[in-house]
Amino acid sequence: MDLVTGAMGNLAPKLLQLLQDEYKLQTGVKKKIKFVSDELESIHGALRKVAAVPPDQLDEQVKIWARQVREASYDMEDILDTFLVRVEGCPGPADQGRLKRTLKKMGKLFTKGKARHHIASAIEDIKKQLQEVAERRERCKVDEIVAKPAATSTIDPRLEAMYKEVTQLVGIDKAMGELERMLSLQGDEVSNEKIKIVSILGFGGLGKTTLAKAVYDKLKPQFDCSAFVPVGRNPDMKKVFRDILIDLDNHKYMDDNISVLDERQLINELRDFLRSKRYFIVVDDIWETQSWERIKLALVETNRGSRIISTTRKLEVTRGEVYKIQPLSQGNSKRLFYTRIFGGDGKCLDNQEDEVSDKILKKCGGVPLAIITMASLLVGKSRGEWSELCNSTGFGDKDIEQVDTTMWILSLSYYDLPCHLRTLLYLCTFPEDCIIDKNSLIWKWVAEDFIPKKPGIGLFEVGEGYFNDLINRSMIQAVESEYDSIIYGCRVHDMVLDLLRYLSREENFATVLGNDEDTISISSARRLAHQNRVIEYGHLDNHKGLAKLRSFIAHSCRADKGLSLLSFKLLRVLALENVNMDGCHHVKHIGNLLHLRYLGLRNTKTCELPNEIGALKFLQIIDLRAERRLKKLPSSISLLTQLVRLRVWRTKIPDGVIEKLTSLEDLEVHLDEYDDQYMGQFVKDLVNLSELRVLKITDINMDESIQSAFLQSIGNLHKIQSLTLKCSFLTTCLDESYKTACGAVLLSRHLRHLFVPGLNFSALPSCIKPSGLPNLSHLDLRVSVMDEQGLKILGGLPELRYLRLSTESTVTVTNITTEGCFQKLRSFKLPCSMVEFALNEDYSTVSFTIWNGKDDIAFGSRKKAECRAATAVMPNLQELCVCVNEVSMRECNGNYDNLGLEYLTLLQKFRVFLKCEGTSDAELTETEASLKQAIDVHPNHPHLFIRTFRHILR
Repeated sequence: MDLVTGAMGNLAPKLLQLLQDEYKLQTGVKKKIKFVSDELESIHGALRKVAAVPPDQLDEQVKIWARQVREASYDMEDILDTFLVRVEGCPGPADQGRLKRTLKKMGKLFTKGKARHHIASAIEDIKKQLQEVAERRERCKVDEIVAKPAATSTIDPRLEAMYKEVTQLVGIDKAMGELERMLSLQGDEVSNEKIKIVSILGFGGLGKTTLAKAVYDKLKPQFDCSAFVPVGRNPDMKKVFRDILIDLDNHKYMDDNISVLDERQLINELRDFLRSKRYFIVVDDIWETQSWERIKLALVETNRGSRIISTTRKLEVTRGEVYKIQPLSQGNSKRLFYTRIFGGDGKCLDNQEDEVSDKILKKCGGVPLAIITMASLLVGKSRGEWSELCNSTGFGDKDIEQVDTTMWILSLSYYDLPCHLRTLLYLCTFPEDCIIDKNSLIWKWVAEDFIPKKPGIGLFEVGEGYFNDLINRSMIQAVESEYDSIIYGCRVHDMVLDLLRYLSREENFATVLGNDEDTISISSARRLAHQNRVIEYGHLDNHKGLAKLRSFIAHSCRADKGLSLLSFKLLRVLALENVNMDGCHHVKHIGNLLHLRYLGLRNTKTCELPNEIGALKFLQIIDLRAERRLKKLPSSISLLTQLVRLRVWRTKIPDGVIEKLTSLEDLEVHLDEYDDQYMGQFVKDLVNLSELRVLKITDINMDESIQSAFLQSIGNLHKIQSLTLKCSFLTTCLDESYKTACGAVLLSRHLRHLFVPGLNFSALPSCIKPSGLPNLSHLDLRVSVMDEQGLKILGGLPELRYLRLSTESTVTVTNITTEGCFQKLRSFKLPCSMVEFALNEDYSTVSFTIWNGKDDIAFGSRKKAECRAATAVMPNLQELCVCVNEVSMRECNGNYDNLGLEYLTLLQKFRVFLKCEGTSDAELTETEASLKQAIDVHPNHPHLFIRTFRHILR
């Protein structure tokens, strides 16, 4: 199914399924099914033809026809799904007596007979509907529509560079300088300075957030602490205050205790934290004066020169000095436009800057979002197609407001999407400014049947391709993990979200209710999203229209008496996040949701799932990752043979369940507080999960027997792509039998992510090698003894982009230049070691040394004269994180400013963790100066971050 054709694409296969002998339908009914199936295929083709034409080129009657057909397709699919559920029945407990089983079987036969009678009537009704559709299709002359060829979707290899250069650098220098001057410190005594606030004002898409972030990144090293926090419309103020605290000190506030504080307590905590500090805070995207006034209560005056930036679209919300952001100049608009299309330095590739380009840029009006959106739309298109776009309806309007113009441009990009990528519309159900989890989103698409089956490719992989393509087209913004640089989610720009919600209302795709909206508007909704509101128990039961609901999604709501789900007969997706159901034992009536595919409960305080969940035979995804009150899953989970994803946190999976869930592709469990026997059996049962792609086990205690069982199971997971194992405490793997077992294991060639920081290997496991792991991109491991050969093996992994290596060794690769080591590495973290790059005596090659801080070597002692140009090493490295013992560094007369960082030509971030026991403040100041020197000689002037045991210096 796709959003263009509704459920049309699913109907024909499901109808043909009914022709199988097991359903025992009468001959006359089978003939009708064949007729209906053929007619559906014809209508499906017509709908796709309509979808290929821009809406402004369609007759209004054709639009109405397409909308009615989509609605009818959902009704038809609901009828067929209901029949299949009734005929196939629900599994019952395995320990029933013979008489009871016989009576149940007789009851099923009677039920199936009634169902067959109903389906015969339903097929007749569907046939009549299709005949009416065909008549309207003829009257509207749908078949005469000429469709444009579908645009092919390709991966843009310049995406990462484009995001940084296009959205942050083009045309921003002048604005940065002006904003910095407004924020500049006045007078000589910084400690006596009053707090200063500057508000950035401008409509959506002008780049307020981009400008604020650029200035924030540049100036925050001058302050004791800093935070950058989005607010948005209808904000959860407790979340805003928690986010500020976490940004200010994530080590102190990234625990569960902060979540129990109310708003008053959070404000007090913030005031206490900031009272003696010079701070820099950016409060991004404020919509209402009331929100700003509540935030200001926490921003205590410290007389230390603190600075605050706010961004807003409304003049009445601004405070302090106001910086009114301006659209880009014509020159910068062209640079931005051509950089996004052609790459390079922002020049037109064929030197054909003509009136078509000027007309497009004039329409964009210097709005960065509009320019990027339009440029993304034109990538790969011919000049003729550019002209065709200019001549389309909408370009001639002169009295249209700039915001409406940008929305029109965004809609062009939406309608340019291939049919399958219009799954983007589903993102309208998420709150503004939130980070949307990539995996959860894709699995929701799967549950809604938006992802079609393709030979040899799993549904998730197809959906992941959709997700990446939407990023490439600038429709969503990728969010990377700061820990491992993996893209784990996305954000949707406010204007894009506004567009999606407008389109959703027009197409009756979804209804989104905020805290000031009533449920009266949900009478015909197919999908319903609640955000920041109270959901009253039983209130939803009063709406008959909810019987057709397919998705029910709630974010940051209250449902003190729980949720009644009696009306949701056809529900496929139930996702509740931060929904307070305190005092409620479980989500009631969940056993009646026989069509349910996706169950997501996150931070809802649910403490029990009913045993009836085993009746949900279509259930594919169970996501309970933050349900800490839920101590144990019901044993009936083992009956869910279609389950492909299971995520639990501190929730015990009953014995014997895992081995029966043979369809699982994604498993995440937390095994703290369980005995060795349970954990041993659990890892043995993993061998049965042959479809597993993702396995994440945290807080497991692994003795030798569990280690061996784990290795045996892992060796049989031939489709595994991501493996994470975090132990309760460091597990040493030193014995010979374990070395032999490691050598015998063949890891899957599909493996992309391997995180095993809790296992302490005596040497690099022989199963980690370039020939065996050609797709490994992320690696986190601990090796006691690392030698030069082992380091070269890691450097030879062809796709390695992230490496976190903990080792007790000092090791040198004598010639890292010609070995071709770490060619694609972007992030290198050494939590126990310091590094040095040194020019060899031949003045053409570079050696690379990892120092454990203990061995007696001449570290960082090369002479300045030796710092000559050489071939770049680790040519894609952008982030380097190291650890050094300050006392050891001084004992070996080491020098920080001779680390050879200049050979890392793309370095952007240098993070240093200083072990500084016994080091004076004066010595720390000297160390900071030396590290700054190491950065200053680098042509990129990377950001320097220094953390000590006592406090953060930078």
